[in-house]
Amino acid sequence: MLEALETQDVLGDGLITADALRVSGMNAHAVDLLVRRGELRRLRRGWYALGAKWQAVGSDGQYCLFARATAGAAKRPLVLSHHSAAAMHGLPLIGAWPATVHALVPEAQGGSSQRLVTTHRAVADPNTTLISGVAVTSLARTLVDMAAGGSFLTGVTMIDHVLHQESRRVAIPGVPAITKAILFAELEAVRPRTGRQAAERAITFADELSANAGESLSRVRFEQLKFEIPELQVRFDVVGRSYFVDYFWRGVRKIGEFDGHIKYTRAAVMNGKDVVEVVVAEKDRESALRPFVTSFNRWGWNLALNAGEFYRFLCEKGMPRAR
Repeated sequence: MLEALETQDVLGDGLITADALRVSGMNAHAVDLLVRRGELRRLRRGWYALGAKWQAVGSDGQYCLFARATAGAAKRPLVLSHHSAAAMHGLPLIGAWPATVHALVPEAQGGSSQRLVTTHRAVADPNTTLISGVAVTSLARTLVDMAAGGSFLTGVTMIDHVLHQESRRVAIPGVPAITKAILFAELEAVRPRTGRQAAERAITFADELSANAGESLSRVRFEQLKFEIPELQVRFDVVGRSYFVDYFWRGVRKIGEFDGHIKYTRAAVMNGKDVVEVVVAEKDRESALRPFVTSFNRWGWNLALNAGEFYRFLCEKGMPRAR
């Protein structure tokens, strides 16, 4: 039975339909038993995933599976948009994914919310793309939709991520990298009924030097709490070595670093080193930089997510206020 499930998982790229289970010889009772045992996860009526895979892919992957299953079950083809397109494009979200799948519909049809699908009335996207067999809005359109319809934090985090990735990818002939200019042009083409100013603000504030969601969150907090926006990725040359810091307030010579603990867990970042080596290297780096600044301060997710606590922290550390 497990072999049959794994075969269907491969054929469906992670999705298993009720029809496929029946063809494999499983009746409703057998399927319910597998669900109760955790070997199968019911995504929605008639659509399943392997329980082990569901656990392994995390919240981002789980929402993508749910979105793909919902698109597959739709009576008419869906073009995934907003949060659903963002998840399919691999964009970061600080917070939880929604409980529904978001899709784009032509303006004449009007937007609506159903139990599992939220539709948005807007101009059609001529540049939709297929991801895992599902039509989704283009990356530029998705960013504009999220910046116009989501929070300032959500828009900035996603745009930062794309600008950072695009600035570092190898150029592909005929495929221009996404830039702020392209996003402003997309915004002009879309002309959202609401949220245009919010999108303009997010695009303007975004910065390709912001390397991860935690750094974007911190910058948004500086803006919201009326602190001076620091320089990003400033280089310090110390005794023949170069170091780059997340944030530098040049006027008061203070360094700030977002420490999301990724460097202590991700193999790609650790580059074959063990945790102790990485921690020691970070301590040595900090010691080398401290003589050149008035303070070197670190914070993580818990502090940055709590606006009140982060405000008190920044005040205590003497971070400069915005003019």
